[in-house]
Amino acid sequence: MSWFCEQEEEEMPVQIPDDSDFSSFKDQCLNADGWISRYNKGGGDGVILKNNTEVKMTLIHNKTPKGQINVTAETLYDVLHDTSYRKKWDTNMIDTYDIGRLTVNADVGYYSWKCPSPLKNRDFVTMRSWLPLGNDYLIINYSVKHPQHPPKKDYVRAVSLLTGYLIQSNGANCSTLYYLTQVDPRGSLPKWVVNRVSQFVAPKAMRKIYKASLKYPEWKRKHNPTLKPWMFPEQNTLPCINVADLTVQRADSLENIDESGLSEEKTTQSDDEET
Repeated sequence: MSWFCEQEEEEMPVQIPDDSDFSSFKDQCLNADGWISRYNKGGGDGVILKNNTEVKMTLIHNKTPKGQINVTAETLYDVLHDTSYRKKWDTNMIDTYDIGRLTVNADVGYYSWKCPSPLKNRDFVTMRSWLPLGNDYLIINYSVKHPQHPPKKDYVRAVSLLTGYLIQSNGANCSTLYYLTQVDPRGSLPKWVVNRVSQFVAPKAMRKIYKASLKYPEWKRKHNPTLKPWMFPEQNTLPCINVADLTVQRADSLENIDESGLSEEKTTQSDDEET
């Protein structure tokens, strides 16, 4: 399937990723060819970019600090799935919820993200799919249009062309987390916004995931410890969605808000941007 079908002139039907799509995503995470290292503090604690930061669409490839971390791959996988727990650690998140399920390993969800003031906040509606495969765990998503969840008045609807995680188990209590995203935030943004997202948000989000994973086992023991619908599909109580009711969200069909004149000095920092 094509991850760039938003560039087509007519609306494209949603396709649920198959094994070849997960394999392609894994290859992109592990293949560093053509990437440019930016903001790297050493040991993987930085980002590498495919595109120059002057372009609007930013492709970010990030790996957990110091490469391997002392958290099991299964725990990282649970943390990234558990929307109830995400509300505890994702301080840039305004809201998130699951809309409905497509298959045993695919659903549609909503996520809104707090941008530094006076920028407008962004939100997404995405189709997410996941696959545990041996020592690898993969989660990928891209933006879709859902008839009951149109763009909201107070948000800019952003577009995920392809975003996801690859978690690799490296032993009993050791794993590596890769994060790859290509997002069109919409709006005419000044260069400093793209730079800030690349330099601060991605690597600090990775560190937050790591810290959240250390605390997750204890938290989960007190909050529905056996509830893991991403692992046990029979626990999933979401309403079913017909994939035919969805289309790929094209960026050029959304309103383009001009924020290019906003000054960096006038913005307030979010938690993920503080140094």
